[in-house]
This record gives sequence, structure tokens and C-alpha cells, in this order.
Amino acid sequence: MTDETTLAPLPWGRDVIESILPHRDPFVWVSRVVAIEPGQSITAELDVPADLDIFRGHFPDHPVLPGVIIMEALAQAASIAMLQAPDLRGHIGFLAGIDGAKFRRQVAPGETVTLTGRIVKSSRRLVVAEVEASVAGEVCATATQKYVLA
Repeated sequence: MTDETTLAPLPWGRDVIESILPHRDPFVWVSRVVAIEPGQSITAELDVPADLDIFRGHFPDHPVLPGVIIMEALAQAASIAMLQAPDLRGHIGFLAGIDGAKFRRQVAPGETVTLTGRIVKSSRRLVVAEVEASVAGEVCATATQKYVLA
């Protein structure tokens, strides 16, 4: 992570996201960052392509973005926020736990999911975030996620 990213104007696109996260296609689940308080909170978005290959099997007659992908998108968004804390730059966050996950609304092809995360605990070893995914203001999923830093 370079100092240039901290100066980059919002929204941050794929180039900035990939300078922070180790993920690459086909497993980057954040399209853009629209607001961030480094080490504290984030609002990001995921554009869900209608032609996403995963919809061929989940489910052919009723395509729905899998809940595990929503959880991964939330983890990636929260990781961007935590990895922008000056003392955590250059680390990698590994998802270590998901507590109290609730799925309230399905996500369909073509929708844009708003991903929010608030870091509630942070140390050099463990980070805990409260996360929420929504579409057009309607909550899709919530959880408390834990990440181990390496």
C-alpha cells in the first residue's frame, strides 16, 4: 500500500482496491469504495453482474447471489478499512469467524449491494467488525466478523 492511495479521491475503483487487497479475479467482491474512515469504518459497493457464471448453478430458474459470497464481500470491504489503519498497512486479513449471521433478503443479478463495516475491536493480531449488506436501503445480511492478521 502506497501513500498515494490515502490521497486518492473517492470513490476508489478496482485499481485502488487491488492495491490494498491480495484478491484478484474472479474473487474480488468489491466494485468501489465510496466512504472510508481508515481503521474505523467503510461504505463500499458491489455491482452484481447479471452474467455472473455462478448464477448458472445457483439457481438456474431463480438466480440468487450465494450468502457465502455476500459474507466474503463484506469481509473484503471491512478488510479495506482495517488495512488502511497506518499500523496495519501491508498486512493481510484472513476471515477467522462469522458470528450471528442473518440473511434477510436475496440478492439478484444486476443489483448493486451496499457493503458497510464498522471496526469494533482492533489489535495487531485480531480485528472484529460489525458488517451489513443492503440493496436500495433494504438489509440483505448482517454479521459480526473476525479476522486474523498476518
